[in-house]
Amino acid sequence: MKRSLLAAAGVLALSAGLAQAEGALTFPVGEGEFNWESFEALKATDLSGEQVTVFGPWLGPDQELVEKVLAYFAEATGADVRYTGSDSFEQQIVVDAEAGSAPNVAVFPQPGLVSDMAARGFIAPLGSETADWVRENYAAGDSWVDLSTFTGPDGNDDVFGLFYKVDVKSLVWYVPETFEDFGYDIPQSMEELKALTDQMVADGNTPWCIGLGSGGATGWPATDWVEDMILRTQDPGVYDQWVSNEIPFTDPRVVNAIEEFGYFARNDDYVSGGAGAVASTDFRDSPKGLFASPPQCLMHRQASFIPAFFPEGTEVGLDADFFYFPAYAEKDLGSPVLGAGTLWSITNDSKGARALMEFLKSPIGHEVWMAQQGFLTPHKGVNTDVYATDTLKKMGEILLSADTFRFDASDLMPGGVGAGSFWTGMVGYAGGTPAEEVAAEIQSSWDALK
Repeated sequence: MKRSLLAAAGVLALSAGLAQAEGALTFPVGEGEFNWESFEALKATDLSGEQVTVFGPWLGPDQELVEKVLAYFAEATGADVRYTGSDSFEQQIVVDAEAGSAPNVAVFPQPGLVSDMAARGFIAPLGSETADWVRENYAAGDSWVDLSTFTGPDGNDDVFGLFYKVDVKSLVWYVPETFEDFGYDIPQSMEELKALTDQMVADGNTPWCIGLGSGGATGWPATDWVEDMILRTQDPGVYDQWVSNEIPFTDPRVVNAIEEFGYFARNDDYVSGGAGAVASTDFRDSPKGLFASPPQCLMHRQASFIPAFFPEGTEVGLDADFFYFPAYAEKDLGSPVLGAGTLWSITNDSKGARALMEFLKSPIGHEVWMAQQGFLTPHKGVNTDVYATDTLKKMGEILLSADTFRFDASDLMPGGVGAGSFWTGMVGYAGGTPAEEVAAEIQSSWDALK
């Protein structure tokens, strides 16, 4: 069968073998507070002369970072490691698998595609030993096992990947100086967050900035709110059933979560510009209200990436900071975290592919990226002091404190729902449409797919 169509057209560029000379490593072996014992242990596997190919979604700076990490695997094992990046990864990996030219390891930005490919026999199962390792070594380990467990072509469930590089969404951003000026404390529960919201209004302040605008993707920020609220009002099993539509959108528990979002977003006193501005405000502009003089709002719930849209020169940890979007104390559901992450799976089995998966379990495999930028991990065996910034370390601690982790639900739903009717439905809800009506419309779109 012919090889990858895009590769044949020259769209993808295969990187040269990663530098294996120790002098080329970002952090010299033996220096710094890294777990070098885990690096030395990798040397027990000799892969001299074996090529290990990795295909993922990262290009540019992110590609440079992942290659710097893989260089340690190459150095320890002698493998010739080659990484390929593509902005069409999701389409290309399917083409390559069907053509019999898949890489040894693929880096999936969403687990839904892993599920589809595992069912078709395109991904190698990692077995119960990997599941046991994840339960033991990842915070909220059962959650990570659940998220990477799919049904193979034989009808049996197995772990088909390892989560590596995670993002956190359950964050509330604020300006420390503003909180200090008004004497506000960081809330430790949802009850306290709602009380703080009321107190801010009583003091003449506007608590929240919320914006749903995002061009053709308008509405997605509200889906994150709803997902976080389901995790804070229901057992995680309910979240899982909702994601798969075993529980419909019209279920009272889902409708309640939508209305929990409405508690904050549909109250003119609670949100900057009034409730009518929520749907029309671009999510990238929304946090700017925190930094206005006087402030247009005092809190903004958004994922770890949002500082990219703060005013130029804003220093996170000084000019802006964040706290965990808290759970209800009375519901006793622990500390759930909503987020996303990449799932690394074996798509062309080999000794080198298996060894690379073991590298991803090693502390050094995480610490090298932690010490640079843009990386969070639930691995309990890493030295969190090597995080490049206090901000990353604080986010990492939120991950390590999580009792439950769940992947962004809209990314797991069928595209017509998760990236369609769910988005538009939440825009309608923010504009005043009743939650029951919105839920029925979203469910109708899902039913139409069956």
